[in-house]
Amino acid sequence: MAGAPMQAWAQASLSQMHPELEYQAALDLFKKDQFAASREAFERMELHNQQGDRTMEISYYLALSSLKGDFPEGSSALEAFLLEYPGEILGHEAAWILGNHYFTTRNYRKAIEKFGLLSNVALSEERHPELFFKTGYAFFQLKNYQQAQRYFERAKRYRSPFLASSYYYAGFSAFQQDDFESAVTNFKEAEKSREYSLKVPYMLSAIYYRQGELQRLIDYASLLIGKAGLENREQIQLLLAEAYYDNNAYPEAAGYYQSFVAASKGTLSRDQQYKAGVAHYESNQYERASTFFKEVALKKDALGQISSYFLGHSYIQQENLPFAANSFSAAFTMDYNPELKEEALFNYAKVNLEMGKFQEAITALDQYLDEYPNGTQASAAENLLSDALINTNNYLRAIRHIESMQQKSPRIKEAYQKVSFFQAMVYYRDNNHREAIQMLNKSLDFPQDKSLQTLAQYWKGEAYAANNQADAAIQAYERVLAMNPPAADPALIKTHYGLGYAYFNQSNYEKAENQFKAYTDKLRGSNEKQQYHDALIRLGDAYYVQKKFEEAAATFRRAIQEDSPYSDYAHFRGGVVANFQNRNLEAIRQLDQVINKYPNSLYLEDALFQKAQIHMEDLNYRLGREVFSNLISLKPNSPFIPYALEGRAVANYSLKDYDQAIADYKTILNRFPNASNGETALVGLQESLSLQGRSEEFSTYLSEYRKSNPASSNLQNVEFEAAKSLLFNQSYQQAVRALEDFLRNYPNSSQVPEARYYLADAHFRMENTDKALELYYELENSGDTQLKTRVFQKIAAIEFERENFTKSIPYFQFTAENARSTAEEYEAYYGLMVAHFESENYTEAVSHADKILDLGNITVDAAPSALLIKAKALENSNQPAQAEPVYRELVDNYKSEQGAEALFRLASLSHEAGAYEASNELIFEYSQPFGSYELWYGKQFILLAKNYIALDETFQAKATLESVIENSDMESVRTEAEVLLETINTTAE
Repeated sequence: MAGAPMQAWAQASLSQMHPELEYQAALDLFKKDQFAASREAFERMELHNQQGDRTMEISYYLALSSLKGDFPEGSSALEAFLLEYPGEILGHEAAWILGNHYFTTRNYRKAIEKFGLLSNVALSEERHPELFFKTGYAFFQLKNYQQAQRYFERAKRYRSPFLASSYYYAGFSAFQQDDFESAVTNFKEAEKSREYSLKVPYMLSAIYYRQGELQRLIDYASLLIGKAGLENREQIQLLLAEAYYDNNAYPEAAGYYQSFVAASKGTLSRDQQYKAGVAHYESNQYERASTFFKEVALKKDALGQISSYFLGHSYIQQENLPFAANSFSAAFTMDYNPELKEEALFNYAKVNLEMGKFQEAITALDQYLDEYPNGTQASAAENLLSDALINTNNYLRAIRHIESMQQKSPRIKEAYQKVSFFQAMVYYRDNNHREAIQMLNKSLDFPQDKSLQTLAQYWKGEAYAANNQADAAIQAYERVLAMNPPAADPALIKTHYGLGYAYFNQSNYEKAENQFKAYTDKLRGSNEKQQYHDALIRLGDAYYVQKKFEEAAATFRRAIQEDSPYSDYAHFRGGVVANFQNRNLEAIRQLDQVINKYPNSLYLEDALFQKAQIHMEDLNYRLGREVFSNLISLKPNSPFIPYALEGRAVANYSLKDYDQAIADYKTILNRFPNASNGETALVGLQESLSLQGRSEEFSTYLSEYRKSNPASSNLQNVEFEAAKSLLFNQSYQQAVRALEDFLRNYPNSSQVPEARYYLADAHFRMENTDKALELYYELENSGDTQLKTRVFQKIAAIEFERENFTKSIPYFQFTAENARSTAEEYEAYYGLMVAHFESENYTEAVSHADKILDLGNITVDAAPSALLIKAKALENSNQPAQAEPVYRELVDNYKSEQGAEALFRLASLSHEAGAYEASNELIFEYSQPFGSYELWYGKQFILLAKNYIALDETFQAKATLESVIENSDMESVRTEAEVLLETINTTAE
């Protein structure tokens, strides 16, 4: 029994000791960072009320294990412990741990709250600076810089690992409160530490800049900027750039701005971009300056205006005048700075004048003088305006401007004389001869330049001549002679030619001879032949019609010796002259030159006929017959055919080949019943039939001939001539009625085909083209070649006008093959060229363009029109390399609408090939003379904007399009520009 109490006591002792052992075991788990296990152990002890005297410790470690083990209730458990044991040492420890926990998890308000519980608690030496720093840092993160600084200042009292950080953040807090002196003091202390030595320079630099201590900033930061590992180096470079800029040290500022940009670790504000632009500009680094200015200039505000202005000057220094003009244009369209606006407008005018863009220069100078009559540049603008007026292509505007001026200086009068003359030339080129004459009279009213006065008088004669006012033309030409200009004056020399033709056309051959001789004598040894060869031929003709055969023969020989392009005609005329001189062997030799050397000559038929006639005169009937047959075979549609048939009939008759003679006479009467030699053919037929004993056949032909050729007093002929007169007098409706009456009354008349032609012509002139075309088609199978040619010309013209190009081609082809003059050839070739082009037969289009070019200057626009079609045909057939030189020839030599379109297409070829700068250069260099052709001029500058877009020059693209929209009078051009501008703006957004 004695053992039982002892055993019970032992068991009780073991039970009492167990909570302590379990506590130590749980604590060991905690110390080994086995927080889940320790939490479970402490929780079991607490649950089974086995704390003993360790209730507070168990609760503390249970909460701490939950916190460190990242259990959800960790912080709240420790918070609960803190509330239960606020004054206990473990409560202070809980506050410290919670403060650090919240600090680490960036819950700075909670951290401040928990650290605040320790404010009056005695802590270990190492915890005091940490507590102060972390509390300060928590306030710092909450932007409570005043409280933050108080704690950093307390932390600074201790030598601890937090000392450098305390100085750094104390400085930062002072900086945020604009307490720069305190900030500097603290940062300088922080800078002594390795940890902050590379961080502090940026802060100190920023403070010096904020304080306006620019030199101090420069002295400090410039020594450190190259230090390895320096933090915020780029921002320090930017601060240095700003400091140097504010000190007007532009080269240094430019260098640091460039370093900042090159690092690509930040972007400049618009204000800083502007400053960077100024710094580079003032340092003569104009290309870099423009890269900054053009970005700032995109926005239309005060900074954008001044940036545009500086951008203009930057481009001038780079000799990029087109970009400069756009920049000044943008600057003067804004009103933020009136003085700058005025200067920009004047500079815009100057740049355009320098580029040769006189139209734009005149507009700008006119605007300047209108808006700033007393401006600082008013006098200079007046002088520049006179230069621009002289050189502009918008002559009408220049004329209106000068005419509106109350006082005209000698320079302005000289400008007026020139621009009115130039405008006259535009009118003349456009076949507006009446307006040309009026403008030449204006030019002659101001005879400042005597040589130009002479030239204007000459062109006055040319305009009258072109307008079929022969008497007025002669008076104008003679006025040139009366001015007594120097013998070598170009206008005088041209006057000889024009006056020669005027006299020649009035059959005043003696005076024509004098003028043509004067012209050819003056140009004979000259390299500039002008119309020399043509005048020489006309001189020969003048001698010929005056029966001065020796002089005529010598002149035609001279033309041949000088390799005249009219040598075929010279040979022909030489043959005719030799014939008149009874030198028939020489005549035959000359005519054979035409026949053998020039098979495509327009005078081939004449030469053959003349040669045959000479053989007949020499009674060489066989040779005559042979040549007549050759003519009939080679040129079956020639107007010579009735006469060649007659000649051959005579030759056959003379050779007693009466059957052949009869056949030729019958052919004349059958095919050409209205030919002028019809009666002769009738007589020859009668004689030939009689000799053959076939006289009974003659009555049939006599009867038909009488029907076809009634006497001139015959009512039928009178009615027909009356109807024709109505047509020629432009009484078209009456002519239609008269011709229809004639056709109704005389359905079997030989004049019916011609009457139908005139009826069709009357309908055509009344614009009844359907009816006209119907009538023309009824006549297309006519046996009368001359009538057929006229009919085919009309059909071709109507179908062409209706854009039935394929239909028109065979009719143009016929008229080309049967042309009797260079003018007729040109009309046919032109129709074929355009018709083939529109039908996408580009090879034929090029071929006929070349034929037109071979004809020479038939009309003012013949060559440029042919060149343009040729180039476009080559381009459309995928031969841009071949098209390019043709476009260039147009641009270089023809300041016409064709040249304007050629420049656009040439620049487009470069654009399509990706050569955007080359495309721009073409427009810059060549566009000015084409300013009056608004469609192509506008399209050229829209293309310029497209090139700018491709080159990432957005400012230039926008400025160009805005200028087009502002200045173009063509709605289609403005619309295209507006659409493109809207695209740019939308993309930018």
